[in-house]
Amino acid sequence: MRGHVLLKCCLLYVEILSFHWQCCGAFGADDWNLNIYFNCTDSNASRERCGVPFSCCTKDPAEDVINTQCGYDARQKPEVDQQIVIYTKGCVPQFEKWLQDNLTIVAGIFIGIALLQIFGICLAQNLVSDIEAVRASW
Repeated sequence: MRGHVLLKCCLLYVEILSFHWQCCGAFGADDWNLNIYFNCTDSNASRERCGVPFSCCTKDPAEDVINTQCGYDARQKPEVDQQIVIYTKGCVPQFEKWLQDNLTIVAGIFIGIALLQIFGICLAQNLVSDIEAVRASW
């Protein structure tokens, strides 16, 4: 049960990021062929066959409510028509682009975390030294 909750949490982050970065799949929309519900094989009887999750769909400014079925059969269309309905760029290249654009911020965060870790190690070493000094005085 715990793994199921963790999976839902991770899926939510993936959906948010794919909507924000306007991407679909790891390297493209066809990555969804690896999913048992979205693959395009003839043996797949799912209604979502040859589709994508709704987080891959382009936003229609005229719609106030998200159409959760917008990705159905989207990958059966020609690629030119797919680009109108869904995002066809992969999320990994989009993440790499975001990382390059925000490299100084990401590096600053990592340096800050490393400094906090080093500070914690120094405090722990100080505590060990104090304990050893108290032990030696007994």
